[in-house]
Amino acid sequence: MYIPQHYINENLKEVKEFIINNSFGILINYVGGKPWATHIPLELDKDRNGNDILVGHIAKANPQWKYFVEDTEVLCIFNGPHTYVSSSWYAEEEVPTWNYIAVHIHGKIKIQDEQALMASLHKLVDKYERQSEKPISLNNLSKNTLRQVKGVIGFEIHIKEIQAAYKLSQGREHDHPKIIKELEKRNTSGGHGIAEAMKKSKNKKK
Repeated sequence: MYIPQHYINENLKEVKEFIINNSFGILINYVGGKPWATHIPLELDKDRNGNDILVGHIAKANPQWKYFVEDTEVLCIFNGPHTYVSSSWYAEEEVPTWNYIAVHIHGKIKIQDEQALMASLHKLVDKYERQSEKPISLNNLSKNTLRQVKGVIGFEIHIKEIQAAYKLSQGREHDHPKIIKELEKRNTSGGHGIAEAMKKSKNKKK
């Protein structure tokens, strides 16, 4: 994706943390010559050699998986908070803009065998059940219920490139206090998320 130089985030640790916390992504490849996208959890993990990978699964009814030719490159998109920024919050006249955080990952896809699929499903469920009052485990589900796993295809994406855009009003640092204040006044999760990201970025520079 196009990222102006001053919006590029090359802090790999921070970007990985973002992916972990915003793992509901978009998987894109070509199906019958046309771009095809599926919205699914894409979990950051490591392969047996310690290399970073993304792990996910889709329904067999989704034709996308039939085009998962090994070593074919795919694109994964992860969206974070985003919000409109009014130029009325600036000290000087300027046009409005939009602040956002987004990460694109290019990688090569490989279909999992059944054992690897089940291992990744256990990790996925365990991750999101941690905060449940009565967490479930796949270990406790009946064979009849787990039969539904036969209806999905698991895959791994071996990461080749990570592109991270953090557009947080860089170059307008003198306006940040006002922008943050106005965003916090708005009752939107995107606005609050961007305000927190701007404060975090400011603290790192101190």
